Amino acid sequence: MARIRFRDPYFNYRYRHYLYTLRATIALGITFTIISLFNIPHSIWAPVSTLMVMGNLPHVGGVLDKGGQRLIGTALGGALGIVLLLIPAPSGTVQILTLVAIAVALHATFTSRYGYSVLMFGITILMVTGDGNQDMTIALWRAFDVLLGTSVGIVITIIMLPQKATDLFRFMLADNLDRLASLYYAHTLATEADHDQTLEEMKKTTSQLIKQRALVDAVHKEGRLRRGELNSLLSLERRMISTVELLLETHWDTRNGHDIIESLEGLRTDQQQLARSLSMLAHQVRTGQEIDLDIAALDLQRYVNRAFSGRSASGRALFSPSGYLWLNRELARQARALVGYLGNIQRLPSSRLRKRASRHHLVGGRRLSDERPDSPRI
Repeated sequence: MARIRFRDPYFNYRYRHYLYTLRATIALGITFTIISLFNIPHSIWAPVSTLMVMGNLPHVGGVLDKGGQRLIGTALGGALGIVLLLIPAPSGTVQILTLVAIAVALHATFTSRYGYSVLMFGITILMVTGDGNQDMTIALWRAFDVLLGTSVGIVITIIMLPQKATDLFRFMLADNLDRLASLYYAHTLATEADHDQTLEEMKKTTSQLIKQRALVDAVHKEGRLRRGELNSLLSLERRMISTVELLLETHWDTRNGHDIIESLEGLRTDQQQLARSLSMLAHQVRTGQEIDLDIAALDLQRYVNRAFSGRSASGRALFSPSGYLWLNRELARQARALVGYLGNIQRLPSSRLRKRASRHHLVGGRRLSDERPDSPRI
C-alpha cells in the first residue's frame, strides 16, 4: 500500500476540502487545550479568533493574508483602546474618541484591500474600551486572547497538511487549459458536439477563472508570484476563453460557408495540433516543468483567396469564413503569448511538483502531445 505523503501538493489539492476541515478542527482543539491548561481569562475570544482566521480559507496564502490583517488590526485597536482608557477625561469622551478613530480608519482604507484590518481594529477597540469604564485587566486579556487564537490558526495552517494558494492557482490554470483544449478539439471533429455539455464546460471554465481571481492576494502573500504577473496571466486566460467561446458559438448563415471551411486543406490538422499544444501546456504548468513549447502561428494566407471568394447560392459574398479563420489565428496568437509569458516567469517552475508528479504517473512513459487533449486530468 502506497504511503500517504501529507506534504504532497497533488494529494493536498485532491483532498483539500477534507484536509481543510481536519486542519481547522485540530487548530480549534489546540486552542481549547491551551486555554484550558493555563486557565486563561475571557478565553472564548481565542477559539472564535482561530475559527475566524481559518474560516473558508483552505490555503496558506489566504490565512497569512487574513491572519496578518487580523493581527495588525487587533494590535493597533488594542493599543489605542488601552491608551484611550488611560486618558483622564469626562464621561463619554472615550466613546467619542473611539468613534473618531474608527471613522478615520474607515476613511483611510475605503479604496484599499485592508478592510479586514480596519474591521478588526474597530471590533478590538470597542471590545477594549466598552462603555468607557472598562477594567484594564479585562481589556488586556481580551486582546491577548484574540492574538493567541489568530496565531494558532496561522501556525497550524502553515505546518499541518499545507495547501498553498500558488498550487491551487496553478492547478486551476492547468484544468482550464485542458478544458479549452478538449472543447476546441471536439469542435474540429466532424461529429456534432453536445450543445448542453459544451455550455456546461464553458460555465465551469468561467467559474474557475473567477476563483483564480479571488486567489491573487493569497498567491502574492506566499511570495512566489506577484500580483502583476498573476493579473497578466488572468487577462490572457480570459481572452482565450472568450475566443474559444466565440468559435464554439459560430453559426453559418448558409451551408456554403460551412462547406468552404471544410474544404480548406490542412486547417483541421492545424487546429487539432493547436489543441494538443494547449494540452501539453496544461501538463507543463501542472507538473511544474520549464515552459518549453513551440506553438506555430496558423498560416491563414493560403486560405485567403478561398475564404474571400466564397459566395452564397444567391451570389452574395460570404464574410463568415474569413471571420472564423481570424478567430482561429487569434487563439493561436494568444496561446503563443501565454507560453511566452509563462516561460518568462522565473519562479513558475517547481522542483517540488516535478518530484511528486512522477509518483502520480503525471510524467514519464507517455507523450501527451501524441494523445487527444481530453485525456484524464488529476
